[in-house]
Amino acid sequence: MNETMITVTGNVATPPELKLTPAGVSLTKFRVASTERRWDRETSSWIDGHTNWYSVTLFRGLADHAYRSISKGDRVILSGTVRVKAWDNGVKQGADAEIEADAIGHDLRWGTTTFTKSARPTAAAEPSTDDGWATRAEPEAAAAPVDASSLTEWATPGETADSELAGVAPF
Repeated sequence: MNETMITVTGNVATPPELKLTPAGVSLTKFRVASTERRWDRETSSWIDGHTNWYSVTLFRGLADHAYRSISKGDRVILSGTVRVKAWDNGVKQGADAEIEADAIGHDLRWGTTTFTKSARPTAAAEPSTDDGWATRAEPEAAAAPVDASSLTEWATPGETADSELAGVAPF
């Protein structure tokens, strides 16, 4: 299998969204912005370069754990399989880099975190939403179940703006 693997360090740019597929598999999605930083000898300071945007998808237990652990603005390191998909919305055309992550965690260079090992979740799914997806209830020890009405729409590829980073702490 010739899959392209990638490791990305960046900021979570959208609130993570947790859903349950019709087959009963947990799925979490969010976007990550990864901005190049380099030292400018002329100004003796760090400057920002180009920002790469990635759509990130996680499945099963990793999806459940990431949803409860990661928030918009968090600095993360993730690795997984990258695919570049072309899109055309009738007005614009472009490509979106999608990562199916197999590992994710907070970037400890910029803060601290506490690891809590959790038991395998046994929560049942709630009824399906109009789009054929169901939300997953949280395990008893966790917060209240996910409410489908709290889920947000995804930005259309190619329409991602730096405004998505508003409120995201710089590294």
